[in-house]
Amino acid sequence: MSTPDMEPAPSHQLPPPSPSPLVTIDPPSNPVPDDLPSLSLGVLGTETDKVDALNLVTDSIAQQRQSASKYLVFHPYLVSLLVVGLAIAYQYSWRIKRDPGTALMLHSGVVMIYLLTIRYFTAQYIQVAENMKWSWMVSEDGEEDTVIGVRFGKDLIGALILRLEPNPNLNGKKRSRTSALRGGKGVIRAWTVKLKYRHKGVGVDMLHEAVRVTREKCGKDAEIGFAKEHANSTMVLPEIFNGPFRKDEQRAAKTLEKVLSEWEGSKRRRKH
Repeated sequence: MSTPDMEPAPSHQLPPPSPSPLVTIDPPSNPVPDDLPSLSLGVLGTETDKVDALNLVTDSIAQQRQSASKYLVFHPYLVSLLVVGLAIAYQYSWRIKRDPGTALMLHSGVVMIYLLTIRYFTAQYIQVAENMKWSWMVSEDGEEDTVIGVRFGKDLIGALILRLEPNPNLNGKKRSRTSALRGGKGVIRAWTVKLKYRHKGVGVDMLHEAVRVTREKCGKDAEIGFAKEHANSTMVLPEIFNGPFRKDEQRAAKTLEKVLSEWEGSKRRRKH
């Protein structure tokens, strides 16, 4: 009985599997464009850049009108006056005249007077913005404030006005500007970011730069804080209607405190 020869079957290389027609790969929903402008942060040196920064600050003052108007429209005290006015219009036009046309006209008139009155009183913020000139950035001794800016490409999107105050113990003594600043402090007089770039960390970066500049010029333990009379501190309305702006000041102070605590933490880590 003969045994058949068992030769190995020739091996054939299988073609690579083709992608399933049922599987599709979607492109990224938000691809990063190749020509995305660069983001730069630093001290502005030219007069043109400083003027752009000042214009950004004045724009933020003018924008306070919109914030104030929105707050006043829904303020409980003012809404109660509006309700009283509408009730009087209703009593006269419907209960007495019983005329739908008169009712519509009076109710519309009351609402329009309400809105125009708010617009009139908040318009003073425009005047405050227009009154801010270049001289606002110059101290009594003739020194210009330090201007820190953030650019997105060529567009200035953030500005911080920093005044470096000399050591008060050296008043009356002839010293160079550099030596007079040792032991001084930094005062932030304006801090703003364009509306569409807010809440993205731009403002925090400028605060970090302000701390760096202050401690580089005035000493590693130099204090820095917001000026009491900063660019947006002028209130044209009674204090009872300034709630949103006072909250903004508190948030700014807390943000600066957090930045300073981060600097202190990094300083301790370097010592260890």
